[in-house]
Amino acid sequence: MRNPSQNNNKQRAGESREYTIQRIKSAGQLWQIRCAERRSAVPPSGSVAEQTRFAQQRHQSVAALSISRRVTMQVKCLIICLGLGLLMLATPICEARRGRGRGRTKSRVQIGLPITGKYRDPESDQYYNNNNGAKILQASHFDLEYVLGHKIAFLCVAKGNPRPHITWYKDGAEIYQHLYMHVHEWRIGDDKVKSKIEIDPATQMDAGLYECTADNMYSIDRRSFKTDFSIAFD
Repeated sequence: MRNPSQNNNKQRAGESREYTIQRIKSAGQLWQIRCAERRSAVPPSGSVAEQTRFAQQRHQSVAALSISRRVTMQVKCLIICLGLGLLMLATPICEARRGRGRGRTKSRVQIGLPITGKYRDPESDQYYNNNNGAKILQASHFDLEYVLGHKIAFLCVAKGNPRPHITWYKDGAEIYQHLYMHVHEWRIGDDKVKSKIEIDPATQMDAGLYECTADNMYSIDRRSFKTDFSIAFD
């Protein structure tokens, strides 16, 4: 007489075998369906007209997809540009005030202004925006071509309260008096100063970029003079 447990094991093995066979059949049917879909999507190799029609349809679908992607990218770029434009319009415009007695002009950035946009106290605001800062009123030529052996001169007139101090530079280095160079300075009134450099005779080494710097306790102003030599043939 058989044991009931053995009968149950055989029954379970048969059920699992049938389940496995059904899984294999369903997978085979699914594979056949997919293969049929692929065969229906690709025209037979013998029909040239169907192959041509299929190639045209595929080309049209690819072109439509590329056009849609391009339009989507253009719309995204347009949205980004509009957002940046609105952000720039929403940025507050602050007045750029300089302590040189000039008219006030509007600018998005104020030189010397803290990151917070405000000075810590009214004294700082009054100091950095003082109207008595150094300002150059008159300056010589910007570009000069001189003849070797002749005389060249640079003029600089500045104004400020307290009276500004004028310093001369050549190619970024401060100029000190030498044998052929003379520096003259005149004080005019209570708030003006006039400075003049004369070089006689001028040599090749005197060519370069000269700079006049006027400064006092409130601000600094600069002007540049470019010089180059020429050779005169008799």
